[in-house]
Amino acid sequence: MIPPPTSTTLITLCFGVLIFIFIMFLPALLELKKPKDAGPRMILNDVAVLQQLQIVQKIPIANMEEDLRFDQTVVKKIANVIAMLPNLET
Repeated sequence: MIPPPTSTTLITLCFGVLIFIFIMFLPALLELKKPKDAGPRMILNDVAVLQQLQIVQKIPIANMEEDLRFDQTVVKKIANVIAMLPNLET
């Protein structure tokens, strides 16, 4: 039988959950402050610097929809292969 919860039990449970969450996120916080490698991450305190970086780093992206045209011969070959697949079970 489970005893009814008391205020001490609820406080202990809340502190336990908070400590567990803190312990789980502690390695990530330490890695962000003092990274082991020179990865691409940045922690910026100034929003103006971030806006300047976004203006400089604009890269044009090519329209890929024009390059993705399928020939009818390729589509027919793929359809024939797919149609043959159920016959492989027998």
